[in-house]
Amino acid sequence: MGSETSPIAAVDLFCGAGGLSLGLQQAGIDVVAGFDFDESCRYAYETNIGAEFVHADIAEVTAEQLNDAWGDAPVRLLAGCAPCQPFSSHRRGADTSEEKNWSLLQHFGRLVTETRPEHVTMENVVRLMRMPVFAEFVATLRASGYAVDYRTVHGPAFGLAQSRRRLILVASRLGVVRVPNPEPTEAVTSVREVIGELPPLNHGEADPNDALHRARRLTPLNLARMQASIPGGTWRDWPEELLAACHKKASGASFQAFYGRMEWDKPSPTITTQSFNFGTGRFGHPEQHRSLTLREAAMLQGFPRDYAFVREGAEPAQSTVGKLIGNAVPPPFGRAVGEVFIARTATA
Repeated sequence: MGSETSPIAAVDLFCGAGGLSLGLQQAGIDVVAGFDFDESCRYAYETNIGAEFVHADIAEVTAEQLNDAWGDAPVRLLAGCAPCQPFSSHRRGADTSEEKNWSLLQHFGRLVTETRPEHVTMENVVRLMRMPVFAEFVATLRASGYAVDYRTVHGPAFGLAQSRRRLILVASRLGVVRVPNPEPTEAVTSVREVIGELPPLNHGEADPNDALHRARRLTPLNLARMQASIPGGTWRDWPEELLAACHKKASGASFQAFYGRMEWDKPSPTITTQSFNFGTGRFGHPEQHRSLTLREAAMLQGFPRDYAFVREGAEPAQSTVGKLIGNAVPPPFGRAVGEVFIARTATA
């Protein structure tokens, strides 16, 4: 639950499974509601965050709804991470300008101007900084009297065991705010520190005490590929008979992270919505001959080990829960941002 004594009440747009909300709570902010178009987020959000989940399309969300959620809080924060598919580098140059998700950031800006909360924060993919829609969003904030700062952040600098780079924006009407920018350090949190004590599994096995700690079954060919893979290596380490057709093409060099193993003593690669799938990235376990489990992916994303994504006794759908995990804002990012607003509010 959020802090009942916090002067800051937060509403989380595009709240997903609650990664950003959790981080804000960890900083001491009272999260009062989360809005999302995906109903599959409801259980995880309400169970772990303890705040109201509102199933809604942001294009239809009104200022009145946000004001009702904030109530009479002395300081209000509007937070969110608009779905990043149109801005993602994984789109490989596709023209995404006509996609409806481009307008989501514009609706975020609309709600800011209609409600004028004291603080605003947004997280998204780095590529968004080069898009006109982002410049428009920043201009909207500044025209509304907000001091604005944004920058690219790197997960390991925040204690995240993941080499994730994201864009974070903070804005305030109470004075200057800065995106947290920790000093680089060699003492990064490693994959081993985060998931090393989970029960070992073979591919196709499941932990009877945790429905999310289940390893996807591999085909005989992919098991052989896994066994031939070296932590931190590539498919070039395999014998010829294990290579896929794409590896034999001239363009195969651009797919070196696919079918890869992560390394125990380094951060993981970026956790995606398909991180349970060996063939979609460097998602092979460092030691065991299998891909990551959903629980491991969630923990590398910064969620605590007991974070509940499905009801007790329910069978988690890998694609659904994988999406909740991969699309989440890592809680350590949310906590660092929340601490910025706590400090700004205290000195205003």
